[in-house]
Amino acid sequence: MAVSEVDKTLAQVGPVAQTRSPLHRKPGKYLGEDLIRLMLLICALVSIFTTLGIIWVLIQETFLFFREVSFSEFFLDTRWTPLFASKRFGVWPLVNGTILVAAGAMVIALPLGLLAAIYLSEYASARVRSIFKPALEVLAGVPTVVYGYFALTFVTPILKSMFPQTQAFNAASASIVMGFMILPLVASISEDALSAVPMSLRQAAFGLGATRREVATQVVVPAALSGISAAFILAVSRAIGETMIVAIAAGQQPKLTWNPLESIETMTAYIVQVSLGDTPHQGIAYKTIFAVGMLLFIMTLVMNVASHWITRRYREVYE
Repeated sequence: MAVSEVDKTLAQVGPVAQTRSPLHRKPGKYLGEDLIRLMLLICALVSIFTTLGIIWVLIQETFLFFREVSFSEFFLDTRWTPLFASKRFGVWPLVNGTILVAAGAMVIALPLGLLAAIYLSEYASARVRSIFKPALEVLAGVPTVVYGYFALTFVTPILKSMFPQTQAFNAASASIVMGFMILPLVASISEDALSAVPMSLRQAAFGLGATRREVATQVVVPAALSGISAAFILAVSRAIGETMIVAIAAGQQPKLTWNPLESIETMTAYIVQVSLGDTPHQGIAYKTIFAVGMLLFIMTLVMNVASHWITRRYREVYE
């Protein structure tokens, strides 16, 4: 049987096709793309090594701190006076103040942010959404130091007029202003999660006779629960790590109290206080900021990991 011309051609080019990859490129032909790829790799490595460097500094200085202060004194004592003559290193007053302010902020940010997200996703027209959403996100662009002085000079006098026992520096004013500061974060992420729910679910609910309120609260919100939960946890971690508002408006008196009208001190406010430059560089008081910073880092890391886990574990995938 004679060999066809096609078979002869394939036999001739076969070895060449086997030795040359379909993705083969001449050296230097795509030099620009190679340089861009290299620059992107360098940027990624810089961010990674920066994070590792921060963690290494925290671990190293925290280890030096715990060489002088025991774990039991740090985690079991209830007084925090490292800058006084009688030094006590119980971190719980700082943790108490941080949780108190963050909890107060969540009382404001979570319901208002979720309601704003439901309105933008389910009720607002395209024109209203194009105006309302950028206006809401303007709050995220205001410097936190402005929020701090707003809490001190505007919110605190209002609280004093309502509750005369309110101290000049208090947790309530810091919580209220911080709640409005992180409200755009909750609203934006929650609105994205609600908008990602397929329209077919809404149409099916309307077809069964559900009202718009029932569709929003009983269909759309449960379907987007993973994204909403992630938004809540990210907002909590943002509130825990906030610095300037609490440093200006909440005070610098570390104490165990659940009264939001009293002056307290958060972990970030204490770091700001010690970092002003008046504390000896190698003293034990200076090393406390790294121990507090490590604890704050662990708390926010747990929050972010929980947010990612909830998003991946309970995420609804629609076709």
